[in-house]
Parts: sequence; structure tokens; C-alpha cells
Amino acid sequence: GLLAVGPEAPRPPRGSTGLYHLAWEVPSIHDLAASAHVLSELGALTGASDHGATKSLYGRDPDRNEFEIMWMVPREQWGEYENRGIIAPLDIEKEVARFG
Repeated sequence: GLLAVGPEAPRPPRGSTGLYHLAWEVPSIHDLAASAHVLSELGALTGASDHGATKSLYGRDPDRNEFEIMWMVPREQWGEYENRGIIAPLDIEKEVARFG
């Protein structure tokens, strides 16, 4: 189960063993765009990255746990990213226009 420890709980020491972040895959670029909107509205969106074959959003929950929501580009469209990844800013509107 999950336990809420509250805002007064000590943070784990940097470099300690434990969960770094959770990630969920959404089925479409439209779902990723909708997630970006909701996370922005809640003030929980902390980043958005284009990794070539995947597009990712990053956020923090109320307990400050980091999470990722990602969409994987259809395999037949990976092209130059078949064997390499990148880290670039994600332009979600451009990706919706391209893949939507």
C-alpha cells in the first residue's frame, strides 16, 4: 500500500537506494497532450522531453514523488531513432500535428 508521510517527513539522502520515479505509457499523442494540459493546470508539470522514439512529460505528485507519462512513437516511424535516443525540448503541439 501507499503511505502518506506529509510535508514534515525528512527527504531521503541524495544517492540513497529507493524508487527514483514511476512511468506510465499512454496509447496516443492526444492522450499525452491531454495529460500535459491537466498537469499544467495542477501546477504539477516539471518537464517535457522529446527522446526521439518516445515523447515524455515529467511531474511531481503532492508527496514530491517524480513521475513520467510517455507516449511511444509507432515503431515503423522511429527512423533515425531506431538505435539512438535524444534529449530535446518537447513541442507537444508540433508532435500532435505530426502524429495525430
